[in-house]
Amino acid sequence: MTYVVTEDCINCKHMDCVSVCPVNCFYEGQNMLVIHPDECIDCGVCEPECPPKAILSDAHPSAQKWLALNDEYSRKWPNISSKGTAPQDAAAWNDVPDKFEKHFSPDPVSGKVDAAQ
Repeated sequence: MTYVVTEDCINCKHMDCVSVCPVNCFYEGQNMLVIHPDECIDCGVCEPECPPKAILSDAHPSAQKWLALNDEYSRKWPNISSKGTAPQDAAAWNDVPDKFEKHFSPDPVSGKVDAAQ
């Protein structure tokens, strides 16, 4: 079992989840975070900390399509172990439909490169 980040994180990226994660399994892209499924210990402390409710258990019916995305990008993006600053317009992105299709960026967060690459 693991938790996954869904499209509700895109352009919101509050990062409250990062500050409570005991195993530092979050990775940062340009406009969203993902969870490394092999590193997540399924503790669940991140889920209630997410303001846009973008984190789901992989047991949730809609989580399966996000598991592959979280796995792929957690291997490409840099690890993040402390809370950063959310975008100033994060609240305006809450409940915007089709964020993945229209706004997802496969790029890592600007200015950071994963040491594993």
